[in-house]
Amino acid sequence: MSYVLRTHTCGELAAEDVGKTVALCGWAQSVRDHGGLIFIDLRDRYGRTQVVVRPDLSEVVLERTKGLHRESVIQVEGTVLARPEGTSNPSMPTGDIEVIASGMKVMGEAAPVLPVEVSDENLANEEVRLRYRYVDLRRPSLQANMIARHRAAMAVRNYLSDKGFLEIQTPLLVRSTPEGARDFVVPSRNFPGKFYALPQSPQLYKQLLMIAGFDRYFQLAPCFRDEDQRADRQLVHTQVDLEMSFCDEEDIFSIVEGVISAAFKEAIGTDVRGPFLRITYDEAMERFGSDKPDMRFGMELRDLTDLVADSDFGIFRNVCAAGGRVRGISAPGCAGFSRRQIDDLTELARVYRAKGLVALKVEDGKIEGGVARHLSPEILNGIMSRLGSADRDLILIVADTPQVSATALGQLRRHLGKELGLIPNGEYKLLWVTDFPLFEWNPDDERWDPMHHIFTMPRERDFDLLEADPGSVKGRQYDLVLNGTELGSGSIRINDPEIQKRVMNVIGVTPEEAEEKFGFLLRAYQYGGPVHGGFAIGFDRLLAVMLGLDSLRDIIAFPQNAAGVSLVDDCPNEIDPRQWEELHLKLAD
Repeated sequence: MSYVLRTHTCGELAAEDVGKTVALCGWAQSVRDHGGLIFIDLRDRYGRTQVVVRPDLSEVVLERTKGLHRESVIQVEGTVLARPEGTSNPSMPTGDIEVIASGMKVMGEAAPVLPVEVSDENLANEEVRLRYRYVDLRRPSLQANMIARHRAAMAVRNYLSDKGFLEIQTPLLVRSTPEGARDFVVPSRNFPGKFYALPQSPQLYKQLLMIAGFDRYFQLAPCFRDEDQRADRQLVHTQVDLEMSFCDEEDIFSIVEGVISAAFKEAIGTDVRGPFLRITYDEAMERFGSDKPDMRFGMELRDLTDLVADSDFGIFRNVCAAGGRVRGISAPGCAGFSRRQIDDLTELARVYRAKGLVALKVEDGKIEGGVARHLSPEILNGIMSRLGSADRDLILIVADTPQVSATALGQLRRHLGKELGLIPNGEYKLLWVTDFPLFEWNPDDERWDPMHHIFTMPRERDFDLLEADPGSVKGRQYDLVLNGTELGSGSIRINDPEIQKRVMNVIGVTPEEAEEKFGFLLRAYQYGGPVHGGFAIGFDRLLAVMLGLDSLRDIIAFPQNAAGVSLVDDCPNEIDPRQWEELHLKLAD
């Protein structure tokens, strides 16, 4: 690399460059004065080079060097020399050489005190780091994250382009439609009282592109959702969005597996090859209590309902009689848990609506615990056998509705997997979860809601159940899961207006409401819509799991904090009162 101000980067020079006259630009990571001989570690995003300023340089240069603050931006001209014998630094690619300065210019002076250290070892609190993100982003780990993100994005683009996909940008000012989260809305200056929305996803527009004849579409799309913040949530996230015509699930699985494999290979040099494991939604809930199970460890749920239905323990007996389920897991080596630890597990189960938790310890081949005396030896032996329990294991049982018993135990499994160190590092388990229910019952409003979105095609064999038994209808819906994290969702879409109307009718959307909210899409299908389906990968989430990060903020250059505030530019902020007038808005009292 050679530019006007620099001939090389700070990570480029090696032994074969000895004798060259070079110019480098970068940040002064450290400045060390060894009795008049000054050493500067000069850093850019490519690496570091040691610069040596000898005392025989001009007084002007020496004065600049002695007063130089860390993280100042400088240009250095000099000659490459081999480091003296015994002083090489094998931890640096440039560790065999140093540049003997003949001149130096301060291009951007840093303040004497840094707001945050450019170090992965001495981290300030997150609020400070986000406020001074432009300094924080100089940290090696964050720079590596951004480089990995770029490489993954290019791999995705190249792979999909090679497969005949066209990258097409969909609108960023759209009609507000219900998609699960709150819309961000933008008031219109020219149309008083009317609003645009920022898209939660390109869903409707990519379906229109299929109707328009672009049979393979993709984009790395920004998506906006006004929802509460968590470690794995941001108000704005990026998804790899794709759609295909004339396809079925197998076609989509093959393409998405190729996208994931290409991203892994390019970003971190790891091979993850398809076909990925597949399980149905029902199997995932039955075995793991989650529709996004972590497959890197065991401790699977087991159904104990048939064993305890006629037992003397009233809670088990009553739950079974009411159509509930009794399920259990066996936590290896946890029989020594204290009362406090078991109480904490009980509270976690209650967070997921379980009414309680039964804990039984296995000692000397027998189950012990308060509930054990209400269960016969045959039942206790059956529980141990079904759960595969061994001495010193802790058996945890939840008796509740089918959904609650599965979900609560699934969360306990996830928690204990982390706490007990059962999850191996550096392992990636990808799987497809298929055949989701099309609808889920909303007890608060006493109605059926779509489990994902209303444009998912029901399985053909379930068409006759749409009105007769909505809870039994499965959709041609699929999720991709990586290490217990949902990477994204997709489905084969409804391309028949009559089926679309039937689905809307089940969830209580009247023809008038359908026309108001989705009329433009329904009208488009009157002019010939192909069979099509698609998928959306949460790109930030994929990178975070791939790189082992705890928060999406570490893979986004300028993220919001937990309150949804961008500290680096103090956003959201107030606007000029004249803008309120132009937008025909008034602040409520």
